[in-house]
Amino acid sequence: MVLKIIIEGLILSALLVLFCAFGIRNGAVNMVFLYHPDVQERCIKNGLITEEKIRKNRKLFKGLGIPLYFIYVPACVYGINGTRGFWPGFWQMFAVLSIVNLVDRLLIDEYWVGHTRAWDIPGTEDLKPYINGEDKLRKWLFGTVGFALICAVLAGIMSMIVK
Repeated sequence: MVLKIIIEGLILSALLVLFCAFGIRNGAVNMVFLYHPDVQERCIKNGLITEEKIRKNRKLFKGLGIPLYFIYVPACVYGINGTRGFWPGFWQMFAVLSIVNLVDRLLIDEYWVGHTRAWDIPGTEDLKPYINGEDKLRKWLFGTVGFALICAVLAGIMSMIVK
């Protein structure tokens, strides 16, 4: 069971990495909605992107990503793993999302964004780091407390549906 959960977490993490890679394929400016408002404003000012395009890309990212997470995780835990009940479902979903959180924080944010040039946007280098200490703290908190709350809600719903 533990191996299944690890694999499910790694698959969802791989989807996140692929989605990010697809998003920056023509330049990181297409994912600037993930950056601070000052970086976004600079990109608009420099003519790299429009406010409308930023809004559209944000909606697309959230519109595809959030439903994927909320369908994939319960489907794996309750469908593939055959879990029943609140607590087993909660802990398994939280484990899957914790793996994704680790990959997102360490591989994507810390390494890929922080130590490579793949996410650099020309003309904004003076605004680095794109993910500062406050951002990291906020992301770690959401990835633990936020994911725990989301998993509690999903486990509650799923334990009423799946008997």
